[in-house]
Amino acid sequence: MSAAVRENIAGWLFVAPVVVILGLFMLLPILMAMWVSLTDWNGQGSPFRSGVPFVGTENYTRLFTEDGLARQDFMTSVRNNFYYVAIVVPAQTVLALGLALIVNSRMLKGKTFFRAAFFFPSVTSSVAISVVFLFIFANSGAATSLLKVFGIDGPQWFSDSRGVLHLLLGGLGLVDPADPPAALTDGGPFGLSWWEWLSGPSVAMCTIIMLVVWTTSGTFMLMFLAALQDIPVTLEEAGMLDGAGRWQRFRHITLPLLKPTLFLVLTLGLIATWQVFDQVYVMSQGNPAKTTLTPAFLSYQTAFRSFEYGSGTAISFVLFAIIVVLALVQRWIMRDRDPARRTRRS
Repeated sequence: MSAAVRENIAGWLFVAPVVVILGLFMLLPILMAMWVSLTDWNGQGSPFRSGVPFVGTENYTRLFTEDGLARQDFMTSVRNNFYYVAIVVPAQTVLALGLALIVNSRMLKGKTFFRAAFFFPSVTSSVAISVVFLFIFANSGAATSLLKVFGIDGPQWFSDSRGVLHLLLGGLGLVDPADPPAALTDGGPFGLSWWEWLSGPSVAMCTIIMLVVWTTSGTFMLMFLAALQDIPVTLEEAGMLDGAGRWQRFRHITLPLLKPTLFLVLTLGLIATWQVFDQVYVMSQGNPAKTTLTPAFLSYQTAFRSFEYGSGTAISFVLFAIIVVLALVQRWIMRDRDPARRTRRS
């Protein structure tokens, strides 16, 4: 037996335990769930027994092509989650970068305290913080009381299903939310009217957005902070000697060097926000009027409350596909566009 063969065998022996564990506890459950998504299993007995009806791709087609409550609920959840992602990911990224720049500042005293204070919400139980926010945004809570100090009648936060874009258009006098144009209400893609697609996040969803941005920014702050501390001080000093201002140094020196970390933060944020579940479960249960319903919560609701495990699993696989596609698109957008570097690689 040659040395190369012995080395290959030794390598496989070392990785075999990990491969077996991943296969048993990750790959095998995924394959089993994929089979369940092709059946009409109701949760009783084994999904692999002969009596379980096999429906093929029916659970998937109901989400996209068949008119009915299943498609309407799924598309409503996708719409809600889309607005949630579109606000949370940029907001938490900008806030995390801003906090990292503050903590990394040479003039700031007590950096350890501020770093711990900014990071603390990220390590606190999401369920506990969600309950606290329920009290803050209750009808007699601190948020409503604070608005009353300024003479503002606050909304009933978790009971208000109005979309903020509808409210904005109504406030500008462009559209009457109570009587929208027929062109926006008569038709639309995937079972929802254009007026429903253009609703924006509801007031109730905005409270969840505020909670998530506040609790997740601390983790991403540490990532940005570690990257900032790896940037050589000599680069910034050279920029100062060349007469570059603070904004110019940030734009042309700091930000380009943060690109790998920025890509990581955006990718992790994108994945996490499309999987939002615990805040919705604790704070709203998808209400009011399904304006906080998300695909992850809908999958749970369909499987474990309606006992339609096939449909619930199909929703989870569609959500997985959405995340993968968007992550690949994001990677393509943030790819390296330096012609000289591409030439060197080729």
